[in-house]
Amino acid sequence: MTDCPSTYTPRGALTPNRPLDSLTWLRVGGPADWLFQPADEDDLAAFLKGLPEEIAVFPMGVGSNLIVRDGGLRAVVIRMGRGFNGIACEGETVTAGAAALDAHVARKAAQAGLDLTFLRTIPGAIGGAVRMNAGCYGSYVADHLIEARAITRAGQRVTLTPADLNFAYRQSDLPEGWVLTGATFRAEPGDPAALEAHMAEQLAKRDATQPTKERTAGSTFRNPAGFSSTGRADDTHELKAWKVIDDAGMRGARIGGAQMSEKHSNFLINTGGATAADLENLGEEVRKKVVQSSGISLEWEIMRVGEFEA
Repeated sequence: MTDCPSTYTPRGALTPNRPLDSLTWLRVGGPADWLFQPADEDDLAAFLKGLPEEIAVFPMGVGSNLIVRDGGLRAVVIRMGRGFNGIACEGETVTAGAAALDAHVARKAAQAGLDLTFLRTIPGAIGGAVRMNAGCYGSYVADHLIEARAITRAGQRVTLTPADLNFAYRQSDLPEGWVLTGATFRAEPGDPAALEAHMAEQLAKRDATQPTKERTAGSTFRNPAGFSSTGRADDTHELKAWKVIDDAGMRGARIGGAQMSEKHSNFLINTGGATAADLENLGEEVRKKVVQSSGISLEWEIMRVGEFEA
């Protein structure tokens, strides 16, 4: 497989049979048929326009919330890099490329006296944050988004409103094969020093409660309550994913090199040498035990894509 799958020859890097394990935070996964790293929006639009309809497209961010199965992905994986990571603050708006890291956007906004501090502790980049309506401590992308920009599967540029994306808890209605390229957010003004102090407090709280030094993909399952932790003193834990996992006796559970974290039981860890199958099988075992224990069916927050190894 060496010929370009599109009728357009791109300026960006196009790599056949590219293993994806090194591109995900969990460090697992087989090869993609193709990995395309577009040079800019024009390059991406022309490539998609020339790509036959029957070839699947999978937009991939920094791989922070993803399990690629061991058999790999029969698709063109689109991964943004330079050319899609700019951040600009103007008035009370912040515009960021899809590849801009959430943490960098929060910090750049704070320096400009704009409050997007909720993004500081969210792993990943802006494209994934919009796609998943990422949220933390009671704030979500849906609360701040003015518009998002995308290239359709047919190579057309479109601008999407929050209504178009139909946000819900940890999800949006982005059509299959569309690739987000950037977004503009509305932010409340604030004192830069106070915003920096608030983010430092958030980071300290995260590091004290989550296995941030391990290979994880963030929260494994959505909270059954249907909202993320608020971080407030009156926060309720009864329908938190970690609580029902604990109640099912699955904190620290292992399969192969995969483990549910002892520090925070809603975090799936690659302790070293785990396969994608180890990680997914452990997650499914946790789901089974939670149903038996509480009758609650946990929904995956980590996206799982690709084929099982034959």
